[in-house]
Amino acid sequence: MNKSDLIFKLAEKHNLTENTATQIIDLVFDGFKEALKNDGRIEIRGFGSFSVREYRSYKGRNPRMGTVVDVKPKKSPFFKTGKELKKRVDY
Repeated sequence: MNKSDLIFKLAEKHNLTENTATQIIDLVFDGFKEALKNDGRIEIRGFGSFSVREYRSYKGRNPRMGTVVDVKPKKSPFFKTGKELKKRVDY
């Protein structure tokens, strides 16, 4: 399922226009982005949690040239599946 499918399902299930459903989905996603940017964690019971993981700098290798490069420290989003979701997927 992608974002367009999600918008279509929301509009269909709740008898909304696609424009309204798009605004709702965008609002939710923007809230997620802002929360991860500021607090670094989102938890949705039964579904899972999103957090931000920090990675230190390290020496990497350019696969094309084989040269050593410095990789800067970075932050990346991380998702951990909740127990209920794991059970539902596993049947």
